[in-house]
Amino acid sequence: MTPEHLGLITFCILIVAFLYSCVGHAGASGYIAVLSLFSLAPAAIKPTALVLNILVACLGTCQFLRAGHFSWRLFWPFAILSVPCAFLGGYLNLPTHLFKVLVGVVLLFSALRFFLSPSADIEPHDPSRPVAVGTGAALGLLSGLTGTGGGIFLTPLLIFMHWARTKTASALSVVFILVNSLAGLFGNFTATKSFPVFAWPFALAAVVGGGFGSYLGSNRFQVTIIKRLLAVVLTIAGFKLIFTR
Repeated sequence: MTPEHLGLITFCILIVAFLYSCVGHAGASGYIAVLSLFSLAPAAIKPTALVLNILVACLGTCQFLRAGHFSWRLFWPFAILSVPCAFLGGYLNLPTHLFKVLVGVVLLFSALRFFLSPSADIEPHDPSRPVAVGTGAALGLLSGLTGTGGGIFLTPLLIFMHWARTKTASALSVVFILVNSLAGLFGNFTATKSFPVFAWPFALAAVVGGGFGSYLGSNRFQVTIIKRLLAVVLTIAGFKLIFTR
């Protein structure tokens, strides 16, 4: 990787972390989109996206815990099997073509999520324990396989199924992202015994961008246009992964 490419990717990571944290997400799908557009190898994309996700999710977790929106009672059934499944997903390395298709589909789903507006809050009800545990296990495995945290799926599911109000769903999702990203990264490192050295400048950029974004987002920063822009980028990257060999 040339210094010019390294600098450009670092700048893009900073912008992605800023934009995602403004709308309450850690940014894994955005980091994957950037790294994919620059044609990095899947073996480097997954651990890099996971570590960036962890850093930004830490900022979001602190913010939501301080605000009092997190519910341990609702969280633990989703997390109890998601963590070991995320470790397994991180440990497994899919063939390149399967990885590209799977991640491409995840990016397109993420784009759709940003195009749609959440429904209005109504009185929530808890899911049954078996449903919550099974859902968490599936999302944990998917997060480990793709290098995401699973929050992009958990948030709309919690809201659509009326299992949580919007702020509670966001709080649960950011902690879910954090624990699954940690497990996925540990699983990936256990399998590969390596980590991309060039990712450290990206990590610093993610912390800076995520810190500013979290601050502005928590102060009701206008996010509608940002969501649409993120959706366009994710759509382009998703189709690139699926249809480029």
